[in-house]
Amino acid sequence: MDQKNKTSKKPKNSKFSQQELPAWKPILTPGWVITSFITIGVLFIPTGLLALSASDNVVEIVDRYDEGCIPDSYSQKAESYIQNPNQNKTCVRTLRVPKKMVAPIFVYYQLEKFYQNHRRFVKSKSDKQLRDADAQDDTHNCFPEDYTADNKPIVPCGLIAWSLFNDTYKLSARGKAINIDKKGIAWKSDMEAKFGSNVYPKNFQKGTLIGGGKLDERIPLSEQEDLIVWMRTAALPTFRKLYGKINTDLESHETITAEVENNYNTYKFGGRKKLVLSTTTWIGGKNDFLGIAYISVGGLCLFIAINFILLYVFRPRRLGDPSYLSWNRQPIV
Repeated sequence: MDQKNKTSKKPKNSKFSQQELPAWKPILTPGWVITSFITIGVLFIPTGLLALSASDNVVEIVDRYDEGCIPDSYSQKAESYIQNPNQNKTCVRTLRVPKKMVAPIFVYYQLEKFYQNHRRFVKSKSDKQLRDADAQDDTHNCFPEDYTADNKPIVPCGLIAWSLFNDTYKLSARGKAINIDKKGIAWKSDMEAKFGSNVYPKNFQKGTLIGGGKLDERIPLSEQEDLIVWMRTAALPTFRKLYGKINTDLESHETITAEVENNYNTYKFGGRKKLVLSTTTWIGGKNDFLGIAYISVGGLCLFIAINFILLYVFRPRRLGDPSYLSWNRQPIV
């Protein structure tokens, strides 16, 4: 074979292959370092103050009701009360609006000590079954909530759906009901891509042990927004999930009556339940962490910059002085 026609893997003798291209590397002079820290501090501190101000403008009402909605006679046996189907679970709570809440007002339920991020809990579902009506038998990850006692597939299967939150809230003010809009509370991408419009609940909560809420078998899963919100599992044991929206303003110092149907069993694991009404700003809901973090980082950068300035003024040294190298220093005798 002709040597000229051989395919060679040898790279071309270029500046790129020989790593001879021109390069630039910043030299961290005292001026550049001090300027960088000052710039970060000047930018971060005002940003943190703006974030804190936005968080303070959020009006929030938080009411813990899991203890108050248990009758005194069941205070030591709350679990038996919540599991008794013959007990009236309705509880009336009174909320006071601290200052005017401008619509939209978001209604959340907050759970504490509920580990939705547990590996076995997160895996206990069938994404294929949720999307495709022909995949109702795809329940291999859903045990023990996969089939009924008479061997019929459960749709939706798994522990996540089975533990669906089922407390309900009715709000009123000055004798008039406050409408809670439950449309548009789930992510549009979840409704369109993760839950099928032709998949309907079947055999759900038909076993002897009921985990949580029930589903209307006439409505496809893509329209069951309470279920969709619940099945987007939370990363932390304390979390809020959207229950609905109020599209009317609530006036300052107004008294809100909340009729709570206390059905969900958090007493088994010592969890807590809270009803939350909250407005939002450009930063979202009430959250001081972002503002505090920006102010802390900015303040730390300014502190370091001031120390570098003082060090550079009172103990200057020539840039690139080789006498400071360890092997050039004279040993101490």
